[in-house]
Amino acid sequence: MAAPIKALCAHAAVVAVLLCLSVNFIQSPTDVFGPVALLEPTPSAARDFGAVVSEAPIAVMRPESPADVARLLRALSSAGAGRRRPRAAVAARGAGHSLHGQAQARGGIVVETRALPRAVEVVAEGGGAYADVGAGALWVEVLEACLRSGLAPRSWTDYLYLTVGGTLSNGGISGQAFKHGPQISNVLQLEVVTGTGEVVTCSPAQSPELFFAVLGGLGQFGIITRARIPLQVAPPKVRWVRAFYDSFETFTKDQELLVSMPELVDYVEGFMVLNEQSLHSSSVAFPAQVNFTPDFGSSSSSGRRKVYYCIEFAVHDFQHRGSAAAADHAVELVAGKLSYLRPHAYSVEVAYYDFLNRVRMEEESLRRRGLWDVPHPWLNVFVPGHAAAEQFKDMLMASVLTQGDFEGPVLVYPLLTDRWDGNTSAVVPASPDGVVYVFSVLRSTDPARCGGACVEAILERHRRVADEACRRLGAKQYLARQPSRAHWRDHFGPAAWDRFVARKTRFDPARVLGPGQGIFPWTDPESASM
Repeated sequence: MAAPIKALCAHAAVVAVLLCLSVNFIQSPTDVFGPVALLEPTPSAARDFGAVVSEAPIAVMRPESPADVARLLRALSSAGAGRRRPRAAVAARGAGHSLHGQAQARGGIVVETRALPRAVEVVAEGGGAYADVGAGALWVEVLEACLRSGLAPRSWTDYLYLTVGGTLSNGGISGQAFKHGPQISNVLQLEVVTGTGEVVTCSPAQSPELFFAVLGGLGQFGIITRARIPLQVAPPKVRWVRAFYDSFETFTKDQELLVSMPELVDYVEGFMVLNEQSLHSSSVAFPAQVNFTPDFGSSSSSGRRKVYYCIEFAVHDFQHRGSAAAADHAVELVAGKLSYLRPHAYSVEVAYYDFLNRVRMEEESLRRRGLWDVPHPWLNVFVPGHAAAEQFKDMLMASVLTQGDFEGPVLVYPLLTDRWDGNTSAVVPASPDGVVYVFSVLRSTDPARCGGACVEAILERHRRVADEACRRLGAKQYLARQPSRAHWRDHFGPAAWDRFVARKTRFDPARVLGPGQGIFPWTDPESASM
């Protein structure tokens, strides 16, 4: 009985601390004690898109302002003063699209940032433009607000139903990153509540250490509550091209050719075509007939099923400027330099909004098939250079992509390291030629065919492949939850790890924030001796 009694006392201590600071703990969602600051946890607070980790908090906060967040963090940071840990840790949760419980807080408090003000204010001045955005806003909401002024951010994620604060805490990548860098390289200013409860406006010129720390900082140094995002003129249309390959080497060489032409090309991605299902599902959002019928029979050299590849690139079409012919010419010029399987290149013109929101159609398709609210044992890896990318592809084919019924896309496309700001907390591998490949294995598992043991087996294969790639190829995982502090130290490397720890000591000395990442493991002092 001793352990349960200690746990109950620890729970009561958290509530007492919060009550002392006029933060109301709600025993029932129907109870009202003035402005609601804390609620009892809902099932969603212990669940995320990955659906492979579930850690229940003791409370949920839906803040009405950054001041609410600051009051909570000040309370917990003060409660932890002089102790090894505070009595409750805090995780910021946006749209809940974490993969491995990163936005969860076992025994702590989840702050739901969607509850913060989400207004998008578009400002055009001095020949430039920007949007001041609530961190709980979804990127699709930012897009819709900016397009009303004929403007848009430069860098995106593939899926727009993620929060601004969430992607800026990780990186934020899509096919524009080769040209403009990730989303964390496209921020002018932030409002942040630090782990000590201080509300700080920061930028490269004002409190720069905090500014760069929280960008890609995995929620370890502060909770982003507002962001200023630079804008550019938005094209009304996009010319969207897909071209197919049967050689990985040719596929990647053509991708590198495309990213060397930023004056002509605005977006570059690509994916592996593993089977008929992956070809069909990847074409859901592409509004053109694709007359590509590949033979997936075994390759005579390897004995494995044959794999194909698809490059997709896009060119902005500013029709209102009379430049439709220029967009056509750019597509023709670029396509003429590529070595795809003739005649399998397909081009279509779509609205800019529809292009950026293309994954929404894939989501709706997966929902209809019952494959959206299921476990997603994903793997995201940055691999340095062309030769290493070939080796990593072979690792995937030998271990992860062995089943013919694999469900989900496998994205492969290049990034340029000089578009990443080394001052941020995000980590990309060193690459002699400045090219890093993204590999994203975005698997959906059907519970009827793949239960808990099956999902865990997939995750274990992912862990082995990722560990081998990091050790042999110098790769780095993205959006991962590392299994130990030693893995995190290896992930960052000595210099970046020391900087990360120093930033944690400065901005969150009581280690209140981000328990779900597992970087600085949180243990309740009362339970540590159990």
